[in-house]
Amino acid sequence: MGFRCGIVGLPNVGKSTIFNALTAAAIDAENYPFCTIEPNVGVVAVPDERLDILAGLVKTKNKVPTQMEFVDIAGLVKGASQGEGLGNQFLGHIRQVDAILHVVRCFEDDNIVHVDGSIDPIRDLEVISMELIMADLDTVAKRLKKASSQAKSGDKKFIAEAAFLEKIQEVLDDGQPARMAEPEDEAQELLLRELCLLTTKPVLYVANVSEDDLASGNPFVDRLREQATGEGASVVTIAGGIEQELSLLDAEEQQEFLTEMGMEEPGLNRLIHAGYDLLGLITYFTVGEKETKAWTITRGTSAPGAAGKIHSDFERGFIRAEVIAYEDYIDCGSEAGARDKGLMRSEGKEYIVKDGDCILFRFNV
Repeated sequence: MGFRCGIVGLPNVGKSTIFNALTAAAIDAENYPFCTIEPNVGVVAVPDERLDILAGLVKTKNKVPTQMEFVDIAGLVKGASQGEGLGNQFLGHIRQVDAILHVVRCFEDDNIVHVDGSIDPIRDLEVISMELIMADLDTVAKRLKKASSQAKSGDKKFIAEAAFLEKIQEVLDDGQPARMAEPEDEAQELLLRELCLLTTKPVLYVANVSEDDLASGNPFVDRLREQATGEGASVVTIAGGIEQELSLLDAEEQQEFLTEMGMEEPGLNRLIHAGYDLLGLITYFTVGEKETKAWTITRGTSAPGAAGKIHSDFERGFIRAEVIAYEDYIDCGSEAGARDKGLMRSEGKEYIVKDGDCILFRFNV
């Protein structure tokens, strides 16, 4: 799996409510299991009706969804970059995730006191963002000091490295995330990856609203969307209270609740898919009577790389991939039907796997 999303936010914004709802995800447990790895980490199945349809078509005995890992990262308060609120420990947790889901409070409730006394999503957003930026500034300053010293030797590599670090530092000093300092060549891309900066990670803002504002939103959400647009980020609107109620219901009760609310699916499904899209992930399938399984890969992965997700031997001994597009598989009703109609293609090492591909790998080791 290896794809992790860290959930961050100030106290009393609904972060824990959303994470707790995820842990009891309103999805059929048999088809989309959730399992807790440690107290603040959980694995959530990515809902995908294509897997259900394929499994039903071939009457598979075992159906395995693709999954994402969510980490509930607590302790982020003003001063976290200086160690406040166990800041160093939890900033370290953020370094280990692939993307950040930033929960922002966009609801008013006199019974839930805001840590700063009032509701202001932009202020809240900036508190968290500035802590991440301050932590990154410290990382960049240390590396720049070293690179500047090495650049005195006249080595072009270290001169270029110092120049790019200065560019990153300027972006951070301006209050912008490091991802805004776009690398211009492979060396800069490598350096940026080595630095493992917190603000290079993609961010999805989660607007936590009241039940009444779920459909139409509110001025708080509008302000958050405007801010996110300027950063090139996205916003998903969730009513944490509703999601928590849904998570306590069985499948039949849940469907009745959704119908009454005029919702097609739980908001958490949208959140999971948004996180999946944020990371640039796609799904391919292996289909059979014994097992039908969804596999997660990054967009642009070649056939051998996709085969390696199953087992390293598949990639090492890759011969070819026999591919059927999902729509063709469904239209033909089976692998044999697709083969008879010439819709099963033989693809080589250069083939870039597409979302929904149903693949049979041929290999030899």
